[in-house]
Amino acid sequence: MPFLGQDWRSPGQNWVKTEEGWKKTTTDDKNNNVSVESFCKAEQEECFNKENLLYSLSCDMAAKKRKKDMMNNNTKVPYFHREKWIYVHKGSTKERHGYCTLGEAFNRLDFCSAIKDTRKFNYVVRLLELIAKSKLPSLSGVAQKNYMNILERVVRKVLDDQQNVRPIKELLQTLYVSLCGLVQGMGKSVLVGNINIWVHRMENILQWQQQLDNIQINRPTSTGMTLIDLPAILQLNIMQRLSDGRDLVSLGQVCPELGALTEDRLLWKRLCHYHFTDRQIRKRLMVSDKGHLEWKKMYFKLSRCYPHREQYSDTLHFCTHCHILFWKDTNHPCTANNPESCTMSLSPQDFINLFNF
Repeated sequence: MPFLGQDWRSPGQNWVKTEEGWKKTTTDDKNNNVSVESFCKAEQEECFNKENLLYSLSCDMAAKKRKKDMMNNNTKVPYFHREKWIYVHKGSTKERHGYCTLGEAFNRLDFCSAIKDTRKFNYVVRLLELIAKSKLPSLSGVAQKNYMNILERVVRKVLDDQQNVRPIKELLQTLYVSLCGLVQGMGKSVLVGNINIWVHRMENILQWQQQLDNIQINRPTSTGMTLIDLPAILQLNIMQRLSDGRDLVSLGQVCPELGALTEDRLLWKRLCHYHFTDRQIRKRLMVSDKGHLEWKKMYFKLSRCYPHREQYSDTLHFCTHCHILFWKDTNHPCTANNPESCTMSLSPQDFINLFNF
């Protein structure tokens, strides 16, 4: 009678019943059968794992693409630290590596809060205009994105407050003209990002310009005293505090009485001497038939030839002792004995020139 179990005299052999009778099988045959079954099972598991891996990769790629599209087109969150002051280093030292660029300063300084402050609003707008003219390609990709985000906040503020409409129109026109030239040079490292993104941003600029053109200034509901009700002396005193001749022209179009006051020669003489030097005025003298100086015509002629004097309530300051850039209304950790003696006020052009190295 055959031994049905493992034969102890021949280890590794088994008796197997077949149609032809009983046969001996070795562990190699058994391992072959087991290996075939395990190979099939492993192949099935591998196919299943590949399907899961491809599915997860496709989900990750789709999620990354959605995130990238959102970052490029839909995001409105600026990526800067909103610091009150920054250290401006212009070269590598043992303690610091690299240097501070215009884009880095634009990212880190708190410009979002500055546009909410009426004292800093005109300063930021002028800075955005100067960057739009010549410095936009020098900004990093993040700084260019922040530039557009801050610009959108400025436009929204003007639309809500219905103030400072004209300077924002001029800013948008300057930026659009600059982008028209820069987009034509795409591929030459002038702008960071896809050309479609910048075309979309240019379309937004045109839309903002249309919204500003359609803005309607709401008449105040107050029934109290207005500018027209004041005596002529007080009206002239108020007009003398206007620093832009275009504001005087707009004010003169309100009513004939104010229009007559805005033609006062002393008003335009003050404006000419406020914005321009005596040498510049002597080069553009204009005399009427009666022998009087045409101060109003001289003002607009001088405005086309020379820049206006800039004056801001609050500006950025730079400490020459510790090389820290900060807003005027904030303090900085200066180690000098007299910090006020080593700080200087920066105009928007001075701020840009600070990073020309």
